[in-house]
Amino acid sequence: MKLYGAPMPAPNPRRVRIFLAEKGIDLPETPVNMMQREHKSPDHKARNSLGQVPTLELDDGTCISETVAICRYFEETQPDPPLFGRTPVEKALVDMWVRRTEFTVMMPVGAFWRHAHPFTAKLLTQFKDYGESNRETYAGAQRWLDRELAGRSYVVGGDYTVADICLLTTVDFADWIGLPLLDDVQNLRAWHGRVSERPSSKA
Repeated sequence: MKLYGAPMPAPNPRRVRIFLAEKGIDLPETPVNMMQREHKSPDHKARNSLGQVPTLELDDGTCISETVAICRYFEETQPDPPLFGRTPVEKALVDMWVRRTEFTVMMPVGAFWRHAHPFTAKLLTQFKDYGESNRETYAGAQRWLDRELAGRSYVVGGDYTVADICLLTTVDFADWIGLPLLDDVQNLRAWHGRVSERPSSKA
């Protein structure tokens, strides 16, 4: 079994590394050098036709891509500790919050990265006004999260889940590209402090 990924600041491979650390699963990451475009090489695109990381290659040659799908595989093979919820309601809420993170939080961060960051300007055509407009969209997402997190230790109540992992990696990537947490989102900042103190966050 091989896990193909990339180091910080790439948020998606980090999600899987954190998940594995929380599970206590020792699976070294096989690095793919994105700066040298190895993720677009024929060898890697044979594993993942979209040329993305992470990708998990099983011993029988089956390849699984997309971070949540990879994490679900490991949830099924090693259920404890449960990171996708315990009850039907918890599992549904975790799924809800993963999707909310993807659509409400990661989308403006990704749009800013693609269209406003100087690094990606070297790689593709940018629409800078659109990219910059996502600063305010992400600020609005932060304030919404701040209200939602009031009285909660973690995204889905009292237990740390994959929803926290998805949000942490998104918030940290946003900070790295120049979209830091706002000063007035105290609930969000407190949550970020809690999850960042977990040893797995260094994965």
